[in-house]
Amino acid sequence: MNNTLSNTSIKCVRDTSITAVVFPCLYSILFIAALILNCMAAWIFFSIRSTSTFVVFLKNVVVADLLMTLTIPLKVLSDAGVGSWRLRAIYCRYSAVLFYITMYISILLLGLISLDRYLKIVRTFGKCALQRVRVGQVLSATIWAVMLSLALPNVILSDQPPKVYGGRLKCSSMKSNAGLLWHEGLNYFCQVVFWGTLALMVVCYTFISKKVYESYKASKSRSQTASRKTKAKVFVVVGVFFICFAPFHFARVPYTLTQTRNNVSHCQSLYIAKETTLWLSATNVCLDPLIYVFLCKVFRKRLTAALCHNPLQKGTLESPTATSTQPEMSQIIHSNKLSNNNMSDKHNG
Repeated sequence: MNNTLSNTSIKCVRDTSITAVVFPCLYSILFIAALILNCMAAWIFFSIRSTSTFVVFLKNVVVADLLMTLTIPLKVLSDAGVGSWRLRAIYCRYSAVLFYITMYISILLLGLISLDRYLKIVRTFGKCALQRVRVGQVLSATIWAVMLSLALPNVILSDQPPKVYGGRLKCSSMKSNAGLLWHEGLNYFCQVVFWGTLALMVVCYTFISKKVYESYKASKSRSQTASRKTKAKVFVVVGVFFICFAPFHFARVPYTLTQTRNNVSHCQSLYIAKETTLWLSATNVCLDPLIYVFLCKVFRKRLTAALCHNPLQKGTLESPTATSTQPEMSQIIHSNKLSNNNMSDKHNG
């Protein structure tokens, strides 16, 4: 068993002549765009008070996306073969671990955002514990602590002398046998995290969409165009989430087995599939700011004010409805309830 694990990285030989040119270029473009968008998002969000769990979760997503963005330059240099093997070793042991773990932190936070929107829009009676700001802060801190703790063994167990094969150092060659097993187990755990979060998001946004449809149908105060627009906002998170992350999670397990087990069939094609879908996953750091625009009213207002050089009043930014998702949706649901109450009063009279 140990020999199988330690010799796998030698058997799986990859041709990186094309990927060493294409992907560094793609990641360089991604880095520039992500740095601009996430710095702007951080500037806006950290000037807003955390008055709701929604804002707390979004702030943590911004931090995760920024950290992931900052790991990209080292990945570009490493993949392009620039610098010595020591640079590649630093990337394998530290930067790549941070790249992956911040991606899953962002995934979990997006799941919490969908649950928060469900509680805000569908379960409108009362305020449960999950909607308290302090609880949101504790949940966010727990996610960071747990995921970073799970990633730490990948750093500690990458303690083998670097081995260069075909002029390139392979990250898996730096891992001990225990490190390879931990890496494989963590990948399975991350699969559960992704697919579980996706299922949660689909359920939450299905109920939200149903609630919106019922409210439009009952109130008849909006056009079909407005209804379609709001439903598009409801599913933008699910769409971005699935397009970015699903392809990578189909490709990741088979590729991981080429690193940790004696499974080297289709090694080259699996490597290209993994790198292609990983880049697609990384584009999420550019797409998340679009989610902020769609879902967060205060972010939208602040961004518009910044672009138009039109400062907003403090009261506007800190109003109770400033951070609500789909404010039109909440207003329609609320007005529909008032209308039903009025009709009931008239009937009783």
